Amino acid sequence: MSWQDQLSQLVYSTEKGKISQEKEEVVTPSDGFAKVRKETKGRKGKGVITISGLGLNNKELKTLASKLKKVCGCGGSVVDETIEIQGDKRDIIKAELEKAGFKVKFIGG
Repeated sequence: MSWQDQLSQLVYSTEKGKISQEKEEVVTPSDGFAKVRKETKGRKGKGVITISGLGLNNKELKTLASKLKKVCGCGGSVVDETIEIQGDKRDIIKAELEKAGFKVKFIGG
C-alpha cells in the first residue's frame, strides 16, 4: 500500500464514529521447541522468564499465559508473540509446557 492510499483512507464517519481497520494476524511458525529464557536487562534487575517460539495465535497465547501465571502464582503478560512471566519459575514453567505438549529448550543462563 503506497502512502497516497494511506492518506485517502476513511478514519472517522459522523454516522459510525471511528473506523478501525481489520488487521490480519500473522503467526510465526514454530520449530517445535518452546524457548524459555531468563532476562533481567532493562528491567531494573528484576528477573523475568520469557517464552517464545510457540507458534500460537494471540488468543491461544493469552490463555496459556493466564494458565502459567496461575500455576506459578505470579504476574506476567503477552508481548508480541512472547509470554513474560515474573520471577524465576523455570522448572514449574517447563513442567506445564511439557504437559501442554511442547518441547522445552532453555536458552541462556
